[in-house]
This record gives sequence, C-alpha cells and structure tokens, in this order.
Amino acid sequence: MTVEHSSGEPGHESEPRRLGRKRVLAIAAVTGIALGAAATSMTILSEDGSAEQTGQKQVANTALVERKTLQETITSPGSLSYSEASPLTAGRSGTITRLPDAGSKVRLGGVLHSIDNEPLVLLHGRLPVWRAFESGMSDGPDVRQLERGLQTLGHFTGTPDAHFDWHTTVAILHWQDAINVKETGSIQRGRIVFAPGDVRVAETVAHLGDEVAAGTPVLKLSGLEKIVTVDLKAADQTVAEVGGKVTVNLPGGKTTTGTISGVGVPRQRKDSEEKAVTVPVSITLDRPADAGTLQEVSMLVDFPTASREDVLAVPVAALIALPDGGYGVEVAGDAGTTRTVMVKTGLFAGGSVEVTGDGLHAGQKVVVPTV
Repeated sequence: MTVEHSSGEPGHESEPRRLGRKRVLAIAAVTGIALGAAATSMTILSEDGSAEQTGQKQVANTALVERKTLQETITSPGSLSYSEASPLTAGRSGTITRLPDAGSKVRLGGVLHSIDNEPLVLLHGRLPVWRAFESGMSDGPDVRQLERGLQTLGHFTGTPDAHFDWHTTVAILHWQDAINVKETGSIQRGRIVFAPGDVRVAETVAHLGDEVAAGTPVLKLSGLEKIVTVDLKAADQTVAEVGGKVTVNLPGGKTTTGTISGVGVPRQRKDSEEKAVTVPVSITLDRPADAGTLQEVSMLVDFPTASREDVLAVPVAALIALPDGGYGVEVAGDAGTTRTVMVKTGLFAGGSVEVTGDGLHAGQKVVVPTV
C-alpha cells in the first residue's frame, strides 16, 4: 500500500470541485508519520486506491534499500589470552640451576629448566614420560614417540617403532652429544618431557637455587595458541556448539572470525550483586595473526542465532508507524518528492530490518529521520 503527500494548500472551498473525482484527505499529523520531511503536506488519493504526490519536500537524510544477508546474533563479553596453563613438576630431586623467563616460548628440543645443571628437554608427543628409556626395556608406544621426536631433531635414522634397539641407542647418543650432556645411550626420568607442541612459560613457580623433590611444581606452561573465553549466560547456551563460527570484535574496531573449540558445563559464578549460572565457551581464532600482540584483553563476541539470505533490508530507523497500524518506509523520489510504502517486517539484525512491500526494490532511497 502506498500513501503519498502533496504540498497543495488545504482549506480552499473550490479545491474538491477542481480535482473532479479525487478525494482530498488532510492529514494533520503528517509530520509525525514522515519525520524525515522538512515540511507538512497533504495526501491525495484516487478512488481506485492509487496515490500520487504533488509538490516537493526537503528530505534531510536517506539510506539505500539493500539486498543482503541479515545475521541475528547474541553478543557476550569475552577475553583473549593464551590457553589454560598446566603445571610442570620436577621429575627428580635436586637444585634448580636454570629457569626460563615468564612469557618465553620453548620449542621442540628446547630446555624447560635444569636441575643440578642437567637440562629438562621438550619433545613432542601426547604420552607422558612414565619410565626410563634404556636397552632391554619392554616395547611400548612411548618408545615410538621418543624415536619420532629424535627423528624430527635429526638424530634417529630408522623407522620409528615400539621397540628400543640399536638405532634408538645411537640416536640418543647423537642427541646427548648435541646438547652437551653425558653420553649414556639411555634417558632417565626427569631428563625429557613430552607435550603436544611447543609451549609458552605462563609462570615460573620455583626460583633459582630452590631445593626441590620429585613432584614439586616448577613452571606453569600453556600452548602458543591464543584463545577467546566467554562465560555465556545459561539461557543462551544453545547458540554455542563445538565447530560453530562466531565473530570476535577486537579492540580498536577490528573484527575477525573464530571457531568454538570447547563448551563446558554450566557453573555458578558470583558477581557483585547476585549469583549467575554461566557456560564457559572456548573459541579459537581462525586467523591468529589478526590478534597481533594482544593478550589478556577484553572484547565482545557475536554468536549467530538466525539468518536470512538475499533479502531487502533498510535501517531500523527508517521504519515509520502508519495511522492504521503496521509499518512503512518513506521512499525518496525525484525533486525531493516522497511516498510512503507499507512494508512487512522480517528479521531484525545489526541495525537493519528485513522488509517486503509493493514496488520496493534494491537501490531505492528511504528517509531516515535524524534526531
């Protein structure tokens, strides 16, 4: 439905007769219907329901009718940091003689700390060290894991398997020579540690010179990957599924995308006023470089809930309430003319709203009232 306005002068007694079969409807509150117009006007309707507008208006502000995808979201605060740190304990007793700096990164083959001047070296693998590596030991997946690590470092030349043999002994000897420790061809507990990848020293717990026993906490280690953590309201937990995509709003107005990597169980957290149940959500950045050197910062995360593809959309502020109910938009025409088109609204998202209406198409301009 369209309702159009005219700037003709109401109140002249001969006006209806001059217009013939047209009816003249004076709208006293027309400025309330079309806030973007700078002058009052008169609406002229013909008996067949069509509308036309004479005269001109000064349209202050307009926006385009766009065809696009609308995405409705739930926004929740989050924080960017490195993955949760895990404790690293001493594998044997002695005196701490070397410690890394907090925040430093330790790569494959690097030293995590030293006890009695014997380094603890990082190798890659998911199995923990639970026994010494030496000739005559039983077969096991930890042997294959060791051989793979030594192969990556360039010391093992055979095919990694579960059996400790001569090739394993030679590789250990070469490795021990490379790191300047006593060459024994075996590795006792407390000389290596396995981790899935390179690590970051999140915190140093022990101090140089400390006398430690096996099992004493020495460091806290995290992965090198930065993650976003969000405590999502329990009522919104259905929007968080592992593998789901989110938008991360970084400080400074920059945005990037992320993938939900973990959803925890609901837990009760106490804020300043009341206890609230939240769901911990972990998010991995799709492009970690977008975060640059940022760490330990707060941000907002948008979780998608509903979407509409390839729809006509206008700014929500362009909607106007019609006298008979419902909504319309004021379409700007040539020479400052406008016409009001009744619209049916759909999804509201990101300051825009999905609209459908007779004669409405992408590229048209609609009036957006300014406050």
